Amino acid sequence: MKIGVIGAGAWGTALANLLANKGLDVALWVFEKEVCADILEGRENKLFLPGVPLSQKIRPSNDLDEVAANKDMLLFVVPSHVFRSVAARMVQHPAEKTLIVSATKGIENKTHLTASGILEQLFPPRLHSRIAVLSGPSFAKEVAKKIPTAVTVAAFDPEVARAVQNIFATEYFRVYTSHDVRGVEVGGALKNVIAIGAGIVDGLGLGYNSRAALITRGITEIQRLGIRLGADPRTFMGLAGIGDLVLTCTGKLSRNWNVGYKIGQGMKIDAILSDMHMVAEGVRTTRSVYNMSQKMGVEMPIIEQVYRMLYEDLDPKEALQTLMSRDLKHEHDEE
Repeated sequence: MKIGVIGAGAWGTALANLLANKGLDVALWVFEKEVCADILEGRENKLFLPGVPLSQKIRPSNDLDEVAANKDMLLFVVPSHVFRSVAARMVQHPAEKTLIVSATKGIENKTHLTASGILEQLFPPRLHSRIAVLSGPSFAKEVAKKIPTAVTVAAFDPEVARAVQNIFATEYFRVYTSHDVRGVEVGGALKNVIAIGAGIVDGLGLGYNSRAALITRGITEIQRLGIRLGADPRTFMGLAGIGDLVLTCTGKLSRNWNVGYKIGQGMKIDAILSDMHMVAEGVRTTRSVYNMSQKMGVEMPIIEQVYRMLYEDLDPKEALQTLMSRDLKHEHDEE
């Protein structure tokens, strides 16, 4: 099987290595020339996944067409804000039976589309049934170290989901299937926004009670929007929902948690982002989700306060006061 992995950040590199270690033929598209050289010459991605020896079967390249052409599976692992532009350059490559898999977690700002929605816009209808998405609680560094991990792959076609499941499954990487493409993507995208809020809670030194409350009410907001978008409610109680949310809100390997933590300690978002060489997807996704909630009339108070802290410079303590002084209500009110 020939696989093209599009994107050599930490997650793309970890997945490429997982597949190559299974003996599969893996071509890896690398944006940065220096990263490509490091992988080719030293078998290490020093910038995004340092300290992890990479399989000799990975063939890195800066040539997108070379990586995408004549592949049995194309795996997208690029940041959501460049997803459309990269995918648009690849429309001519997938064949009738090519599997098209996204491991990107985010929502496009202008269109409010997830990765699968963008792929459906760009690729011909004959390929839509070949689209799948991979998500779940999975820090790249831990997967690269072969620490036991469980994720979900969702596809419109059950046979496609099973095919992708078998391609990725190893003794340390367990893959479950799902029919709920929309729900898996919503869970994977919105958990990053809630994780920024969790980081702010920890940065303020508020303690475990506050973090637990935020995670629990956060999954309520994620589920609320997901259901309005047609997702299966059960998805949010699984790996792509509460599983990914708990990991990202409590693990210090989370970029989004780290962004929030620094905000809670008083740093400004521009300064935080200028000091990062990896993307914290939750920052841009916050804008998308806030605008979606306003347009659709879905109440998402945590998302709203994260948005105001990121984009309106709201003081975190004021945001906390706003959340804690909201009208009292039944826990399971629809809104």
